[in-house]
Amino acid sequence: MSDKVKISLGKESHEFPLIKGSENELGIDIKDLRSRTGLITYDPGYKNTGSCISDITFLDGEKGILRYRGYSIDDLANNLTFLEVAYLLIWGELPNQKELSNISNEIKKASSIDKDLEQILKSFPSKAHPMGILCSLTSALISFNPSSVDVSSNEKMFRASIELMAKFPILVSWVHRKINGLSMNKSDSKFSYTENLAQMMFKSSDDYKPNPIIIDALDKLLILHADHEQNCSTSTVRIVGSSHAGMYASISAGISALWGPLHGGANQAVIEMLEKIKADGGNTKRYLEKAKDKNDPFRLMGFGHRVYKNFDPRAKIIKKTADQVLTKLGISDPVLDIAKALEEEALNDDYFIKRKLYPNVDFYSGIIYRALGIPTEMFTVMFALGRVPGWIAQWKEMRLNKEPIGRPRQIYKGHNLRSF
Repeated sequence: MSDKVKISLGKESHEFPLIKGSENELGIDIKDLRSRTGLITYDPGYKNTGSCISDITFLDGEKGILRYRGYSIDDLANNLTFLEVAYLLIWGELPNQKELSNISNEIKKASSIDKDLEQILKSFPSKAHPMGILCSLTSALISFNPSSVDVSSNEKMFRASIELMAKFPILVSWVHRKINGLSMNKSDSKFSYTENLAQMMFKSSDDYKPNPIIIDALDKLLILHADHEQNCSTSTVRIVGSSHAGMYASISAGISALWGPLHGGANQAVIEMLEKIKADGGNTKRYLEKAKDKNDPFRLMGFGHRVYKNFDPRAKIIKKTADQVLTKLGISDPVLDIAKALEEEALNDDYFIKRKLYPNVDFYSGIIYRALGIPTEMFTVMFALGRVPGWIAQWKEMRLNKEPIGRPRQIYKGHNLRSF
């Protein structure tokens, strides 16, 4: 096979080199296309456009593969904590015991929030959406850490990453407790990273002890959401950062992108769908038939995936955790009973099997968060917490690679010159 692609335009032809990734995926290098030919490509949603070369995450939707830094998502989720995986994403290698201890201690030292930020949180109306609050609080962190991160300095990049990893769980727990009308819990250094998150969110008395079932579920959920290649929010972080906007500002923009129901809001949409089915009598078979009817506006949320054309590899992992949470915590909830019925019926329905419309990570994560007593509108906030190390890694890589400012082109279809 040739290592170049030829584009013919009239009597002229131009050759453009092929790029091969480490997993043998091929791309056409067209960065000089416009300067050489006057042409641009038209690619709505950038579905066929590679915006960067990255070392962080490999995803193969056809084969159902997801890897962080070369490690299978199965191995990471089933053997490591979220903090270990965060270290891998941000710094490129798994930490040894000394490195893990060091980062854990540094995060504990940084796990406090300026009192003025507390006042900002208290100023939000009680009906404010948690994602709106989180986005605003993340932006507000810039005010208390105004210096721009020098990405070429390992020490400064380390400090900035530590600060964000330390403070984000506090913001998440504050938002959770505010919308539930509860007072804020402070960080407690005797707990691990995920245990501390759980106690800040759920602690109601001095004799609080972490439930290992809940901690394991949170670890897995956060790991599975930690990065996912160049999705909407991640590409937003990179394109905002390409203007040399700071890390906090770029990640705040990523949070806004994540908020949408077609992205991070999908697990919230799953629960809202299940509640709608319950309110309508709970007939799951009828709703499966509605989902098959092309003329019916009903959409079955949490099944299939925009990228994975096979079973979502994250769903295989989190399904086991969802079953464990429901069983061992003794959860009794008619909405979750509907979810289990939908899952069983769809997995045995030829229509869904032939089209490979399997339950995805959003389906199972929504079930777990509801079982843990986390309000539906908080689901995307939890997604954002898991995605923080991925966003940091992507922003860092983009800046170290000195990528140019993002500037998509367009095809103009408006009026030609008109007289005034």
